[in-house]
Amino acid sequence: MDKLKMHSPDLTEQNVDKIAELFPTVLTESIDGDGNLVRAVDFDLLRQELSGQVVDGPKERYQIDWPGKREALFAANAPVAKTLRPVRDESMDFDNTQNLFVEGDNLDALKLLQESYLGKVKLIYIDPPYNTGNDFVYNDDFAETTEEYLRRTGQSDELGGRLVANLETNGRYHSDWLSMMYPRLKLARSLLSADGLLAVSIDDHEIASLRMLLAEIFGAGNYIATIVWHKMDSPKNSARHLSEDHEYVVLIARDAETWRPNLLPRTDEMVARYKNQDDDPRGPWLLGDLAARNRYEQGVYPITTPAGRVIDGPPPGNYWRVSRRKFDELDEDGRIWWGDGSVRPGIKRFLAEVRDGVIPQTYWHWREVGSTRNAKQQFHKRMEAAAGGNFFVTPKPVGLILRLIKIASDKDSVVMDFFAGSGTSAEAVFQSNVDDGGQRRFISVQYPEPFVEGGSGYETIAHLCRDRIRRAAAEMSPSVDEATRFDGGFRSFQIDTTNMADVLSAPDALTQDRLDFQTGNVKPDRTGEDLLFQVLLDWGLEPTMPISVEQIAAHEVFVVEDGALVACFDDQLTPPLVREIAKREPLRAVFRDSGFRSDADRINAEQVFAEVSPGTDLKAI
Repeated sequence: MDKLKMHSPDLTEQNVDKIAELFPTVLTESIDGDGNLVRAVDFDLLRQELSGQVVDGPKERYQIDWPGKREALFAANAPVAKTLRPVRDESMDFDNTQNLFVEGDNLDALKLLQESYLGKVKLIYIDPPYNTGNDFVYNDDFAETTEEYLRRTGQSDELGGRLVANLETNGRYHSDWLSMMYPRLKLARSLLSADGLLAVSIDDHEIASLRMLLAEIFGAGNYIATIVWHKMDSPKNSARHLSEDHEYVVLIARDAETWRPNLLPRTDEMVARYKNQDDDPRGPWLLGDLAARNRYEQGVYPITTPAGRVIDGPPPGNYWRVSRRKFDELDEDGRIWWGDGSVRPGIKRFLAEVRDGVIPQTYWHWREVGSTRNAKQQFHKRMEAAAGGNFFVTPKPVGLILRLIKIASDKDSVVMDFFAGSGTSAEAVFQSNVDDGGQRRFISVQYPEPFVEGGSGYETIAHLCRDRIRRAAAEMSPSVDEATRFDGGFRSFQIDTTNMADVLSAPDALTQDRLDFQTGNVKPDRTGEDLLFQVLLDWGLEPTMPISVEQIAAHEVFVVEDGALVACFDDQLTPPLVREIAKREPLRAVFRDSGFRSDADRINAEQVFAEVSPGTDLKAI
């Protein structure tokens, strides 16, 4: 019986598999750190395969580089022996919800969710730490100290003495920030659907670096736009130089050729521009200019107005946007507006005939999507806190995320935020579903960062984030029509070490008192439900799938989504139990390897499934 690997996917191995399929001649063999023979890639041959000329050696090229980049790439690809452990006490409607909240480092979370949500996420919005020179909570092992950075870049000697007049200490912060972001963005890309979009909030400190980083990971051709968010509703008079009234949201698609924005609804102000000055039965219309700058060979001809004035042609440097023949057809159909009969005519654009919405623009004013002040007011009201409450200082307004969801998601999309912060994205998903009756799902990931001061009773930002989501759901749920199911819950998980015990040891280190421990491969504090969710992740199934617990032949059996997976992790597994599960013909079945009383029982289980349910994918842990 095959065993599940029970750890996140090894992305390096997957990449080697892909290279081997395209260029089998570049595969070679090497010795790893333990002296084992392993597959390897001959990068010199690979460079030659990808070049149209003879490659002599590495060449300079346009790219973004920094100290620690190779380590960051390694960090993105390396597997982690961790899992998601369910925390029912911190969840809402655990058994029915499709929403997911993960507490822990988002780098681990992105790895653990790789196979379950590969290519399934329509919109990822993140508001990462802005690089202001402070230490990062996400301080990965490969981030350098200031001293290490200065030595590597030749700005100081081994003793810390200056080698240049002005130390570029700020460069260290760029390196830290880039090393932190690179693996997370690389993993996020693979979660996006073919028509998915990544939106990143950022300020002036790192927008240039972010643009180059995204271009390297996603491809420069998939860049969509940079939105300018006018975030301040009044100037900041305490500013040292200028009042920084805006931030950015950088948009990049998984595939720019596939991604298209949803149109935004017209505002009342836009609709009010349409008038019906001549009582046209087709309704209100807006006057469009007949002249255009785009050259059109048939767009130069004279026009005679009803008052007899002859207009020799379009204004200098312009062209009529339609041919003479088309102009006459429009005039006959009453679509040309002549005014008093003496002015240059225009084309009537009827409201009833224009697209049902407007294309999104790149400038978003705070009156439309909210300001930083609005965001704090919304947040304090939601949390029933005083305006000066010291527990989260930089929330984003719900309106900002609402607009992103509107232009970049469908009613049943998965929306992800792996820098969840105060939980604005999750609340925006709830509000979007209330507004249009959608069934969008959210995935929120937040590190359990403790509050430095205060916290208004919350130990960590993750605790605060969950409470905000609960409060938002409680307020919105009663406003939803009874015929529309509102999913206001979430399954809460905590990132923890793997459920599997390390039972490997050298023969001379195995003593009598450790024999009982060595016979079991599961940590003693882990439950069957803990094991189930690690199996779901290992098999690439979503951890929000519906689960029921049944008693079969006096054993606890987990049934996932009506037979997509059936699991039993009990000891002393009996042949009647195995046969009863096989009769259900599940797509997948998994047992605890040590749960079988003997090797004969394990072999018998394989034979039972081969006979009763040959289509079942049978595994053990």
